[in-house]
Amino acid sequence: MYREYIHKVEHLLREITGEDDVLLTDGGDHADIASTVAFALAKKERKNPAAIAADIVAKIAAHPDSQGLTVSAVGPYINFVFSGEYVADSVRAARHPDYGQLPARTERVILEHTSANPNGPLHVGHIRNTVIGDTLVRVFRKAGYPVDAQYYLNDMGRQIAIVAWGVKHLHYDRLPNEKGDEFIVRHYVEANKIAREQPEIEPEFDEMMEKIEAGDPETVRLFHDSVDICAEGIKETLAAMNVHHDRFVRETTFLWNGDMQKVLARVEALPEAQHDGQMMYLDLSDKGFGNRYVLRRSNGTSVYAARDLAFHLWKNSQCDRSIDVLGADHKLIGAQLQTTLSMIGERPPEIVHFEFVSLPEGSMTTRGGVFITADELLAETKKRALEEVSVRRPELGEAERERIASAVAVGAVRYDIVKVSAEKSTVFDWKEALDFERQSAPYIQYAHARACSILERAKADGGFTENYSFSDPYEIALAKHIAQFPYVIEKVVVELRPHLLATYVRDLADLFNSFYRFAPVLKAEGGVRDARLTLVDASRNTLAAALDVLGIEALESM
Repeated sequence: MYREYIHKVEHLLREITGEDDVLLTDGGDHADIASTVAFALAKKERKNPAAIAADIVAKIAAHPDSQGLTVSAVGPYINFVFSGEYVADSVRAARHPDYGQLPARTERVILEHTSANPNGPLHVGHIRNTVIGDTLVRVFRKAGYPVDAQYYLNDMGRQIAIVAWGVKHLHYDRLPNEKGDEFIVRHYVEANKIAREQPEIEPEFDEMMEKIEAGDPETVRLFHDSVDICAEGIKETLAAMNVHHDRFVRETTFLWNGDMQKVLARVEALPEAQHDGQMMYLDLSDKGFGNRYVLRRSNGTSVYAARDLAFHLWKNSQCDRSIDVLGADHKLIGAQLQTTLSMIGERPPEIVHFEFVSLPEGSMTTRGGVFITADELLAETKKRALEEVSVRRPELGEAERERIASAVAVGAVRYDIVKVSAEKSTVFDWKEALDFERQSAPYIQYAHARACSILERAKADGGFTENYSFSDPYEIALAKHIAQFPYVIEKVVVELRPHLLATYVRDLADLFNSFYRFAPVLKAEGGVRDARLTLVDASRNTLAAALDVLGIEALESM
């Protein structure tokens, strides 16, 4: 309902003022929405903005389409308050099983995320990409878009050459129950150590890269087998975090199908293309870049950037909107990619850049073998969650406590990462992430469980009759916040800022808990009890829908 009322307000203001941008803003404590359009008109008309606001209010009040709106002028500000009918309709809509699902769209979206090198397990430094990317995939699907979630699999770069060299020369046996990524990283770390101690083996890595680009069957098989083993382990970790990719796209695809050669030919025709022997690069200095954008090495082999251009052209042929999730350390190469695609007349991808998440223990590097894996992070979080659940619910069986702890752990990790806007770095805080009493995933999951418990107790008492008359301020505040859920979904799609949804659901849990505390539900009587139970059901459904979009299980008991 909030989306519909916002559109109604925009339509009225545009019709009356003639302005395209009617400058809507949050109404704060005094209104559901407000407009500052009188300020813009005051500059044009050279009139007092308060007088303009009063005139607009009078025209809106007399307009036949203003039903359900109470409009007033507070100085130059135009405030809109939505009616009791809006509140009742919002609660009714929020009880629908598909609440928040927007109409189906035909615009196809490809969203690439995670895409970590398959040289070892995902670590804490990788999973902010994973959580942001998967949450965006889920939001776009909730907004009605057909989405293809993709992982770009590096199966030929230098890091993979080092892995392949290790697999070829070290002959390690796979340990019992050892995940594929754990097995591969042992080769990668040791091969790097050997290369530091014996730099004379470095040319062997280069030779292997030349062989795979030439399509040497033995080298291709070695690279692909090594990558597949590692990717198998990475997929297990992703699944444990409730993350699924629709497609893993191999980098070598665009080398061998000719796409890379085609795009390089187009780039080479640009006046900015430069050569230094066999090396080819773009001089993008007039575009604000101070270094070369290298696409071919001096030995004639291609670099990652060349395949990446081909990959993005292929994605453009498959979708209407292409989105990449990349770390802050990829800002330069991401901007060079976008610029180059624009120069050859192709659509550049939208890029969501994020700063990194770390642990208090410090930074991590796969190459040196100094890192905390995502698996270890989840295991430790589950261990701490199990301790908390066991204290809170000692009467539950071990299997049920384990199940709840697993859901709490995944929720704690995902929420603690996504709640911070992507452009800010963050440190994963164990205590804060698992705090059942403060604004964390367990806190939100507990609000949902509480709503389920209230409804179960009401059912045991004979249920309730649907009633939509609300008058208590805690009821109205909760209902109006519930109404904003579809609008928040739409806003995240437009702005590509998933933390807005995390903030929304945290505030929803806050408002539900305040309502529960100050507006008794089961102890109320008659129509008041029925109305509040109806609102509890709307809260339960909205919390569950929002948590699902965040990739977090909505527990019915904690």
